[in-house]
Amino acid sequence: MSETSASLPAGGGGVLRPSPRLPALFVGHGSPMNAIGDNEFRRSWQALGAEFGRRWPRPQLILCISAHWLTRGWRLTAMAQPKTIHDFGGFPQELFDQQYPAPGWPAAAQEISSLLGVAGAGLDAGEWGLDHGAWSVLKPMFPAADIPVIQLSMDYSRPAGEHFALARRLQALRERGVLVVGSGNIVHNLRTMRPDATGDQAYDWAVEFDGAIAQRIARGELAALADFQQLGQPAALSQPSHEHFLPLLYAAGAADPSEPVRFFNERFQALSISMRSVIWGDDAQPA
Repeated sequence: MSETSASLPAGGGGVLRPSPRLPALFVGHGSPMNAIGDNEFRRSWQALGAEFGRRWPRPQLILCISAHWLTRGWRLTAMAQPKTIHDFGGFPQELFDQQYPAPGWPAAAQEISSLLGVAGAGLDAGEWGLDHGAWSVLKPMFPAADIPVIQLSMDYSRPAGEHFALARRLQALRERGVLVVGSGNIVHNLRTMRPDATGDQAYDWAVEFDGAIAQRIARGELAALADFQQLGQPAALSQPSHEHFLPLLYAAGAADPSEPVRFFNERFQALSISMRSVIWGDDAQPA
């Protein structure tokens, strides 16, 4: 996949206007209950959202890549009012009652589709919306729901390296007022999770894999993240299906290896869910 066949309009052309560079985020979202629970994870998302407009400019648009929208080919939500999707089961009614009525931005979706190139990141005018990988973290960050949100799907049939290559094209968006948010989990094994686990307990293999990925990020070895499956048994146990890892590649691809990086929520849930989250570009001056 070529990384240079498309670009944003030069100067101030297009609907996305030039702005100071925004950070790139990867958020470990964990259980959907984190969206409504009073815990350290939700509080960290709230605190992070409050920094926009102070430490960083307020985004013109949020582009979210969630573990929960897998497609053949890549697609972008392009409806004016994306629906809130409750793509889970077995949780309290309070969680199903949650709504996140952030607007979409069809013209921006078209512009990003052109940027991505790839035989077409198709536009979805009505099928999808905002799934819980998106709204469960964005609602605590930006509770007013007044910043447009577009979701980018992931083609699960494609190798990890292609996801990272596509994500490299997102770098330019960060200087056009777009906050790139990948939402997944570095360790995500539902078959081995123990909801009754207390504290920050985790399996040895989960700690090993989470630490190995953190080391690559800290060293700026971002392209090497696409080779995560070469980390052997810890990788196989941490990502038995890897849709929750792929959003990390999108956030990392939108970053520059030389940028300052900061981790937060460096903890586990239920023994086999890593909540480690990452912010690139933490050197921005106050807005």
